[in-house]
Amino acid sequence: MAKIEASLILEILGRPKENVSAAMETLINRLSLEKGVKVLNKTLHEPVPVEKSDLFTSFAEVDVELDSFMTYVAVIFGHMPSNIQITSPEKMTLNNMELNEIGNALVQRLHHYDAVTKNVLVERNFYAKKLQEIAPHLFIKQGPAPAQEKTPPKDKPKKSKKSKKN
Repeated sequence: MAKIEASLILEILGRPKENVSAAMETLINRLSLEKGVKVLNKTLHEPVPVEKSDLFTSFAEVDVELDSFMTYVAVIFGHMPSNIQITSPEKMTLNNMELNEIGNALVQRLHHYDAVTKNVLVERNFYAKKLQEIAPHLFIKQGPAPAQEKTPPKDKPKKSKKSKKN
């Protein structure tokens, strides 16, 4: 299979501003060190403040050359770009073996995420139970907030109705 050229957009959110820049550099450096990935061009944008927050956001446009479609999938899962576009080749052909490899890698990753999620849920439940043993007052269910007395609306002056004489 021919090499794949793609354009990626990578985004980072964090603080302080200097750490966001350093993290973006690190992310692109790690990408360039991956087997089967060659960074052809990169454009890093300065971090900007996020409205109503103390966080900063930055993005980078990175052009890469990838050795295989499997490497393309690995980059997607490993770096989670906000956008990825294959620029070359225009058409690709995958054989059964390549497709099976990609499918199995995808299933393996999903199983890993499932296991991590289940472990986090077990730990959360464990710590919630321990906290309830130590501080049961934090777990007392409270009913709805008492209704506040409403002040009756002020009466509007009534308009007098004049009766019409026939």
